[in-house]
Amino acid sequence: MWIQALKSNNTVRLFAACTVLLAAHAAVAATLYEPPLGPVPTEILVRVVAGGAMALGDDVGGARITITDTATGTVLARGLQQGEAGHQNQIMRTPRLMDEPHYPSPAAAFRTTLHLERPTLVTITAEGPLAYPQAVRQTSTRVLLIPGQDLTHDGIVLHLYGFLVQIEHPKPGEPLIAKSDVQLRASIRTLSGNPVRPHGDWDSRKLSMYGEVLAGGRVLERIQLFYGGSKGLFEAPFFVPRDTEVPDGLTLRIVAADNAGGRFGLHEVQYPVLSERLPPALPR
Repeated sequence: MWIQALKSNNTVRLFAACTVLLAAHAAVAATLYEPPLGPVPTEILVRVVAGGAMALGDDVGGARITITDTATGTVLARGLQQGEAGHQNQIMRTPRLMDEPHYPSPAAAFRTTLHLERPTLVTITAEGPLAYPQAVRQTSTRVLLIPGQDLTHDGIVLHLYGFLVQIEHPKPGEPLIAKSDVQLRASIRTLSGNPVRPHGDWDSRKLSMYGEVLAGGRVLERIQLFYGGSKGLFEAPFFVPRDTEVPDGLTLRIVAADNAGGRFGLHEVQYPVLSERLPPALPR
């Protein structure tokens, strides 16, 4: 009988221990997750950067960001990314661990606070650089947001791929004189505004860059560009054909291509062509 009594006591003790453990587990679970009673402020940081470069800052017009509830299509937030491109040395040359921010302050960003009642799948869309309409790119991503779980640190990073290509000379719309030699100058930069140059962080030697002279959609001449000695500036001479050959004027096109990085950019400008000007006759 004493053996049966011992077994009975052990059973009681085991049951009591299990009860205590279950109660403790329930208490911990309740502490870890308490369902929200209403909308919970959730801070979101979005950063738009040029692929292989830096943040789109005020110098290039920043970027426009829109956050939309994917299920309903409701716009939850909309605004502009503002700030600086960031520190080139920290972003492009400094080794870092995976959990360290890649784009530390003052790199430009868009910050907003959403009031979420439940886990929400959102679509985040970005477009820029806004100061250069011919170079604007757009991208988007979907992210699951949890009420109260802030997304700061580096935030949600969106990449735009391309180049800012700008014909600096001749000026857009400036008449060209037939049968004359003209010096073409163009600036080539990343979408974050950083100049491309030989041996730089954005090495022009690894890019394909050229100019084209077109008339009526037909390429008349392809021009090899050379570094002009000033950051991001490239140049080459070209010959203006007879005005009778280009009655509707001609178009200059500059192309910059990085096949390895998937970055491409161009700029096209149309010019009227005037007939050749002869010097005035000398008086006899």
